[in-house]
Amino acid sequence: MGGTVARRGSGAGGGTAAGLGGTLTPVPVPVPVPGPAAVAGPCQDLSPAARAAMAEGIPAETARGYAGDRARFEEWALSAGFPAMPARAETLAEYATWLTVTLRPRTGRPYKPSSIDRALAAIVVAHHAAGRTPPGQTDARLVLKGYQADLKLTKDPRGKKRRANAATPAVLRRMIAATDPTTLIGLRDATARLLGFAIAAHSSEAALLAWEDIIEPEDDEGIAVEVYRPKVTNEQPLGVPCGSYPSSCPVRTLRAYGQALLDHGHSPTGPLLVRIDLHGRVNPPVFRNGHRIGDPSGRMTREGVGDIVTRTARRAGLLQRPDALLPDLPARWTGHALRRGYAEATRKAKKDMLEAARHGGWVDGSKAFAGYHDRAAAFDEDLNPLFGIGL
Repeated sequence: MGGTVARRGSGAGGGTAAGLGGTLTPVPVPVPVPGPAAVAGPCQDLSPAARAAMAEGIPAETARGYAGDRARFEEWALSAGFPAMPARAETLAEYATWLTVTLRPRTGRPYKPSSIDRALAAIVVAHHAAGRTPPGQTDARLVLKGYQADLKLTKDPRGKKRRANAATPAVLRRMIAATDPTTLIGLRDATARLLGFAIAAHSSEAALLAWEDIIEPEDDEGIAVEVYRPKVTNEQPLGVPCGSYPSSCPVRTLRAYGQALLDHGHSPTGPLLVRIDLHGRVNPPVFRNGHRIGDPSGRMTREGVGDIVTRTARRAGLLQRPDALLPDLPARWTGHALRRGYAEATRKAKKDMLEAARHGGWVDGSKAFAGYHDRAAAFDEDLNPLFGIGL
C-alpha cells in the first residue's frame, strides 16, 4: 500500500463523504502526529481474568470474524504508517475509505457495507479487550453511510443485505423428494433439515444437539428438544409435535434415523448429527497432512450442517441463479434457510408473533424476526394495503 490509498474523485457527486462516485486516484495518506492529549489512553484497569471473561461473551463465529478483521486492520495500519493500537478516529475513517475502494482478492470487488461495519466493530472490541479507549467512529460511519448510498444509487447488489432463501414446508418436501430415505446419510440429512426447521436452529445450534437432548413424552404426541442458544436465556424445552405429512414429519424422521443407526450397529447416543460417508460408515477417520482431524465423537461442524441444505437444494433444482454470477455474495440456500423458512411459515399460518419468535430463539421485539414476518405478509389480504382498495 506504500502510504497511499485509492480515493474516488468528486465527479458529479461533489466532494462530500457521501459522494463516492468518480474515478480512482492514489492519494497520499496523511500520517497524523498526535500530541499527548490526542492519544487514546487506557480504559479503567481490567484484570486479565475480566478481559478473558468478556471475550467469552462473544459468540465463537463472531470472534473468528473479528480476528480476521483485526489482522487486516493491523496489516493496513503498518503499511500506511498509522498506529493500530491505540487507533485514532481519523485512522478509522481512512481505513473505512480504503475498504470501500480496495478490491478483495477472492471476489475482485470492494468490501460490502456489512463487512466494513463488522470491521469497525472488531477494532472497537479489540481496544476494549486491550484496556484501551476505542477511537471515535463518527467519521468512519459517515464514510460507510455515503458508501451505502452510492451502492443503492447504482443498484449495486452489494448495497442490499443478502439473505438466504426461505426453506418453507413446501420447499422442504421438494428437498425430501430429492433425498434417498433408504440410506443412513439420507435419513441424517432429512433429520437435519426437518428438525432444524422445527426448532428454527442456527447451523451451530443444530450441530450441538445430542440424542440426550431429545425427550420422548409418554403421550406420544411428539418430542421435546433441549436447545442450547448462546444468545437466549430461555432454557425451556421446545415442543415438536408430529407433522401432518409423514414425509416431512420431523418426529417420524428422527425416530427412523435413530433406528437406522441401531441397524448399523451404532447406539443413538452422543452427537445427534454425525459424520457419515457415502458407504454408510459412521464417524469415518478424516486426515489432513497425516493427522486425524474432526471431533473424535463424529459430531458434524456447523459448516457441515449448513452444507446439507445447500447440497440438497442443488439436487432438488432449487438454485435460481448460477453461483458464479454473484461470487462475492453467499449462496441463497444455506443453513439459515431453515430458520427463515420457519419464520415465514409461522407468519403465513397466522401464528402468534411473540410465541413464534420465542420458540425460534429470537429475543422479544427482534427486528430480524419482524423483517421475516413483513416479507411473508407481502400478499396477505389482511395486511397489504393494496388489497380491496379498488385497483
